Amino acid sequence: MQIADNTVVQLHYTLKDEQGQVLESNEGRSPLAYLHGHNNMMPGVEQALTGKAEGDRFSVTLAPAETYGERQEGMIQRIPVKHLEGAKRWQPGMVAVVQTDKGHRQVTVVKIGKFMAEVDFNHPLAGLTLTFELGVASVRAATEEEIAHGHAHGEGGHHH
Repeated sequence: MQIADNTVVQLHYTLKDEQGQVLESNEGRSPLAYLHGHNNMMPGVEQALTGKAEGDRFSVTLAPAETYGERQEGMIQRIPVKHLEGAKRWQPGMVAVVQTDKGHRQVTVVKIGKFMAEVDFNHPLAGLTLTFELGVASVRAATEEEIAHGHAHGEGGHHH
């Protein structure tokens, strides 16, 4: 079966920066599952996977606009340190999670004080050209429930 809209894809990936440094990988672990065609995957990655089948392995290099977006100026804000989630002690360069009116967001600590922190709301990988090494572990037709919910269920996907 080929990857198309309304298929559940399980995949292994390795994400590398422009210097070839591995930033993230799930190789050797359970595959990631997502529902294709429902905005659950970065546009460039989803487009690269369209038409592929179980067992396919390939690499794709994508511009920022196709992944985490370009870096935007004016995204540095001062917030209370108590709103940073993910560590007890903070240092510049660390990634934290903060609750916003649009849900949880990853931020990068720019400057840290006793009570206030300057954080960058750009995604930590925004502005980077990224290479994805992808391996399709499986492809199957999505269930009606998965399509209605807009995401994959089961191993590697969402559990209700």
